[in-house]
Amino acid sequence: MSYLIRVLLPDVPGSLGQLAEAFGMVDGSIQSVDVVEAFPDGTVMDDIVIALPKGVMADTLITTAQSLDGVLVDSIRPFSGTIDRRGQIQMLAKVSADRRNVTKAMETFTQAIPKSMTSSWGIVLDNSDPIRRVAASTAAPEDDGSTPISIDVDAPRTLRPEIEGWIPESWGLLDSALAATPLTGTSMVLVVGRTGGPDYLPSEVDHLGDLGAIVGGLLSS
Repeated sequence: MSYLIRVLLPDVPGSLGQLAEAFGMVDGSIQSVDVVEAFPDGTVMDDIVIALPKGVMADTLITTAQSLDGVLVDSIRPFSGTIDRRGQIQMLAKVSADRRNVTKAMETFTQAIPKSMTSSWGIVLDNSDPIRRVAASTAAPEDDGSTPISIDVDAPRTLRPEIEGWIPESWGLLDSALAATPLTGTSMVLVVGRTGGPDYLPSEVDHLGDLGAIVGGLLSS
């Protein structure tokens, strides 16, 4: 079983190595590491995908990590595959090649988003009249008629289902964290979700916005 564990640790040489060694002591095998955000206080937030052998509980990773000085576990959840930021280049090339077929291009886009944004799913909506779902990743909430009647996303930002009336209830189930960005130059919006969290950090929202600007630019060129 693989897990995505988000940890806050000191941004000093050797700290990640000590954490990796500690995970190895409980038979954890690191599959990928991604630096999510560095903070002014000298700490850094990392997303680490770790495979555990059958019978080893996820709580073991939390206990192991937090046994080290200065390490704090922000969240942990099951995660399939590895973080694939570099795969975005291949995805963007495919989107560019298929940009005259918007549906095909957006299918490629949404299928790549979960791994590149450490998310559970992605949905692209056309914010025109009527609003329609253009494409969605495999694990996205089903198109059960709950597509919003309006979309209030004119810049990359997090979404709060509990205070924003336009977000379908199914998107926020199981304490899902949500974020969205317009695809610049088009009428489309990308929404991403993490079932069970954690919340999207400001650096992740900025990254999402950059993707929206690039993909929108490709489609409108």
